Amino acid sequence: MQQKSVAYDMNKDPQFQKPYIDIDEWRNGVHYIHGGFENTNTRFSFYFPKKEDYEGRFFHFMSPIPGSENASEGAEEEEDKIGFAISHGAYFVESNMGNDPSDSTIIYRSSAAVAEYSRLVATKLYGDHRPYGYIYGGSGGGYKTISCFENTENIWDGAVPFVIGSPMAMPNVFTVRAHALRILRNKLPMIVDALEPGGSGDIYAGLNSDEKDALEEATKMGFPLRAWFSTHFIGDGALPILAPIIERADSTYFEDFWTLPGYLGADPNSSAVKDRLQFETDIIELFIPGKVEESEISNDTGVDEAWKTLQRLDGATSQPWIKLESVPSEDSYLKGANIHFLTGEAAGFKIPLEKLVGNKAFIGAGYGLDGMIEMLAKAKPGDKIILDNSNYIAIQTYHRHQVPREGYSIYDQFRDKNGVPLYPQRPTLMGPSISRGGAGSIQTGCFNGKMIVVASLLDESAFPWHADWYRKRVKEVLEDKELQFFRLWFIDNAMHDDSAQVAGDTHVVSYLGALHQALLDLSVWVERGIEPAQSTTYSVFDGQISVPSGAKERKGIQPVVELKVNHTKSTEVSVGEQVQFTAYVEMPDNAGILTTVDWNFEGESGQFENGEYESVQKDGTIGTVKSSHIFSHPGTYYPVIRVKSNRHGKRDDIYTQVQNLSRVRVVVN
Repeated sequence: MQQKSVAYDMNKDPQFQKPYIDIDEWRNGVHYIHGGFENTNTRFSFYFPKKEDYEGRFFHFMSPIPGSENASEGAEEEEDKIGFAISHGAYFVESNMGNDPSDSTIIYRSSAAVAEYSRLVATKLYGDHRPYGYIYGGSGGGYKTISCFENTENIWDGAVPFVIGSPMAMPNVFTVRAHALRILRNKLPMIVDALEPGGSGDIYAGLNSDEKDALEEATKMGFPLRAWFSTHFIGDGALPILAPIIERADSTYFEDFWTLPGYLGADPNSSAVKDRLQFETDIIELFIPGKVEESEISNDTGVDEAWKTLQRLDGATSQPWIKLESVPSEDSYLKGANIHFLTGEAAGFKIPLEKLVGNKAFIGAGYGLDGMIEMLAKAKPGDKIILDNSNYIAIQTYHRHQVPREGYSIYDQFRDKNGVPLYPQRPTLMGPSISRGGAGSIQTGCFNGKMIVVASLLDESAFPWHADWYRKRVKEVLEDKELQFFRLWFIDNAMHDDSAQVAGDTHVVSYLGALHQALLDLSVWVERGIEPAQSTTYSVFDGQISVPSGAKERKGIQPVVELKVNHTKSTEVSVGEQVQFTAYVEMPDNAGILTTVDWNFEGESGQFENGEYESVQKDGTIGTVKSSHIFSHPGTYYPVIRVKSNRHGKRDDIYTQVQNLSRVRVVVN
């Protein structure tokens, strides 16, 4: 088995030799300690349980972007990371990861120093021992978790990166999604219906050639097909954050796109040209709000929300707007458009447009646009502006010009039969640069310790195949010893979001229960040698990941449920007719016991009600659920059953309920 050649040694790092504590107090039954390292920006928070509740370990959380060292405070129920650690025999560690944008290696260096110092504090509180340490984080925090684990030795004993990307993830996962959303914006309901229970299954029916190509391109790049239902609330994700980064790093691309052969914008008949907007008008009136204090601005650590803290309106109390003399037609593509000031004191400045309401242009938040309010204040009525979406349309096919040399078969759609890229290539691959800048290193698959990766099969922002990419790197290193050190668990019907109450909860479930169980299983694996459940069985074809339909074959730790209505997946009934529902639920081997059933018969978000199993196998791993419902109004409904399991069959452990769901279609006449 290959070992890392040189590991970072914090004992030889002069930056982290002088730790200090400035807060040491009890808060609501938790021993809170805050401090940092002298002559650095590094700050940390430790949360220790009472001595009688401590079991000799800590959980160390890595947020997607460096932020506050106590950002996890205030979370409730399943999202309470501190509560999870304390209630499961661990203390909780969090830091600001060095808070130095000029040096990305400080992320793993400072985190290692914080973790080691937490051990010293723990020995003073609990007596002489070496606490086991487990690091975890999702999305950008997953990059950081892997970087910390791969670049150190004997700091953390195990790691749980979740919803992770590959070094080629950004900006490409967002550009291909945005391109498809633009092209398919009038056809998405048809695509979603084809994928629903009872749908045709033909996602290309009714699409023209441009639409078919865009959908096929996104599919082969890995966007999960069943996630198209979510586009009304996921939008373009972090692309508005990444676009200004690309503009600065590869500025000539945006002229090349519209002028050079091989780029979509250079084709006069392309969708890019048809949707391009360059609309000039005059300012009639402006509204510029006041400000709030910096301390009032949120520091969110969620994998779907943290990137939004990079956007800014400099703490504006409300959203600024500009009233325009005239506006583009209603069918204009406005997403990603900027407002460029052509005349007056603000000439040369640009700000993002969020939306048009009548003739009011509301200003959006933008990354790297410090002083937006001050610059906006220079504009005056009568100044000329132009609404321009040119750069945003251009960036939507940036992935075509970012084809890696090897290791990514997903990009074969952009190569000819000889492996030569079909499109002009940019001088730099942006993905690895962004990944290294956000984590301090590029993933290699080489680490010491044990790891469980948790990934979502409907992940719209870190496509599922990215987790498989990392597994292959691990396999190259571990060879036939993979099972001794590594697991990959896919969670079906889950997306990127790590909230307990997920958007679209009639389509998807939260993966938090599986994530927490992974941390507990990892600790048992390390501390007692008890192996966790096997990796999920899956296959990858044309960018899409498929799993077996049965729980025993699928493996992992998630229950599998199949709901039928009147013995099928789709049925037509009459108003007032009693409709019968039956669900078969099965657990993978050694994954836990079925605990809870929830029904949502009319498919309304949040409207779940508790049900009961009709029969359950003695060991709690197989169950049948039956119920009935009468629909009082005509329409098309998507009834949902949501099931949960727990390793020990405990319904009251809110942190470790592993969820799944199943849907059917009922047409009521």
